[in-house]
Amino acid sequence: MKVRQYNPYISVDCVVFGFDGKELNVLLIERHIQEKNSDYNDKKLPGSIIYMDENLDEAASRVLTELTGLKNIPLSQFHSFGDPGRSADPRDILWLEKTTLTKIERIVTIGYVALIKINRKITLDSEDRSANWYNVREIAGMNLAFDHPLIIRKGLEYIKHWFHVEPDLMFKLLPRKFTLSQLRLLYDAINQVKSDVRNFQKKVKQWNNLVMLDEFEKNVPHRAARLYKYKNDK
Repeated sequence: MKVRQYNPYISVDCVVFGFDGKELNVLLIERHIQEKNSDYNDKKLPGSIIYMDENLDEAASRVLTELTGLKNIPLSQFHSFGDPGRSADPRDILWLEKTTLTKIERIVTIGYVALIKINRKITLDSEDRSANWYNVREIAGMNLAFDHPLIIRKGLEYIKHWFHVEPDLMFKLLPRKFTLSQLRLLYDAINQVKSDVRNFQKKVKQWNNLVMLDEFEKNVPHRAARLYKYKNDK
């Protein structure tokens, strides 16, 4: 069997945002690095260097599946990151060399982004790594590898623009029939804002494709809210 060779100059990093019905989260790998006199823990995006014989899209899908178990995620390439000082901590490079058994040179990484419902099981069988969802509001206080805070920030800017240009995509993260409260929570999560309830209701009711239904929530412990649906004319 042919042994695949790594490319020590190019990597891919996947910024997978997940909406849990209330908050926006990002999928991170928690690393456990054993050092001579202590253990070192931090978090990183699902990413790695690519193989010589694969294209970038193939590499992004492969790496995400290998590190999280997620398959068939619609990843979009959004930015490249090539600052010579991307990794200020030498442990990042040492860890990557150890896990890939490859001498690492200067790395340019290609960022991929996705936004999904958090309804898929994350599977990762490794003693030194685990994959979990983390609220994007907590990222600023985390110890992240390489320049991953920057990549996450750029990814968030990208999806904000993405939903401004193609608002249809936002409704794929909601139930087929939803309340204005559910829509507001999603809107606020993506834009990292806290909308005034009344002003938001006035604004979205002007959206042409938002259809008010003669239906209300069922089996809820509070006053049942009216349901809406999104009509896609495409």
